[in-house]
Amino acid sequence: MNALRKGIYVAGHRGMVGSAIVRALEALGHERIITRTHAELDLTDQAAVRDFFATEKPDAVYLAAAKVGGIHANATYPAEFLYANLMLEANVVHEAWRSGVTRLLFLGSSCIYPRLAAQPMAEDALLTGKLEPTNEPYAIAKIAGIKLCESYNRQYGTDYRSVMPTNLYGPGDNYHPDNSHVLPALIRRFHEAREAAAPSVVIWGTGTPKREFLYVDDMAAACVHVMDLPRDRYAASTEPMNSHINVGCGEDLSIAELAQLVGEVVGYRGEIRCDASKPDGAPRKLLDISRIRALGWAPRVGLREGIASAYQDFLAHERVAA
Repeated sequence: MNALRKGIYVAGHRGMVGSAIVRALEALGHERIITRTHAELDLTDQAAVRDFFATEKPDAVYLAAAKVGGIHANATYPAEFLYANLMLEANVVHEAWRSGVTRLLFLGSSCIYPRLAAQPMAEDALLTGKLEPTNEPYAIAKIAGIKLCESYNRQYGTDYRSVMPTNLYGPGDNYHPDNSHVLPALIRRFHEAREAAAPSVVIWGTGTPKREFLYVDDMAAACVHVMDLPRDRYAASTEPMNSHINVGCGEDLSIAELAQLVGEVVGYRGEIRCDASKPDGAPRKLLDISRIRALGWAPRVGLREGIASAYQDFLAHERVAA
C-alpha cells in the first residue's frame, strides 16, 4: 500500500499538539488521517477503544491525547490527571497492539525528569531522583506511558516510540485564566492588562525559574520525523531502558524574562511584579536535545516569532468566544 494512503490515527487531534500533527501529515500529503472527538470516542473506555481499533484498523498511531494543565490545575485535580492519563494511554497502547498496529508514537513531557536533574536533562536522567511535587501525578502517568511502550516492544516486538517535548505553545493552545500553562496564561494576562490600562501585572513565583519553550509546529515536525525513522536508526539512538527522545530548542530563559518578552509582543507598557508567595515549580527544566539533533531534526521558529503567532491565535480565539 502507498505510504500516503495508510491509515494514521491521531489521538487528541483537537488539542494543540494533535492538531499540529494533523497539519504536518496533511502537508506531507497523507490521505487517510483518522480522528475522533472526545464525544465520539472516550479513550478512558476500554471497550469503546477496542471497538474503534477493530473497525478502523489504523496502520500507525500518534498518541497525543492527554489531560494537561499548569501548576494550578495539577494541584487542584491530581486524581483526575493521574487517572485519565493512565487510562487513556493504557487503552490506546493495548488496543493498538491487539489490533496489529506495530508503529506508535507516544508523547510525554519534560516533567518526567527529577526536580533537581542535572541540566540540560538527558534521557538517562529518567527515574534517577524525586519528581517536582506540583505535577507529580501527571509525570507518573507519562513515565508509565514510556514504560508501557518499552514493555510492549520487549514482549511483543512492536515498534512503539516515545518523544519527550519541552514546554509547548502556539496555535490551539489553552488560554484559560486558571488552568493554562505559563506562556498562554501570560499572553492572556498581559492582553487584559493592556486593554484595561492596568498599571502592573503580577506573575506567579519569584520569576527566577528557567524554562524552555518550543513552537508546536516544530514539535509536530519532530514527531513525524521520529515516527518515520528506520527502526534500526531509532533503536541505535536510544538505550533499551531509556527508549525515548527529548524534543526541545536547547535554550531557556527565566520566567521574568519570558514575562518581559510577552509584554513586549502584546504591547503592554506597565510594571511587571512577582508574587513570591506563589509556587515556582522546578528551578530549571532544559532538555538535552543532542539525540534528536543527531537524527537530523532542528527547530525553526524563534521564541519572539512564535509568541507573536500565538498572540494572534489568542486574539482569534477571543473573537470566536465573543
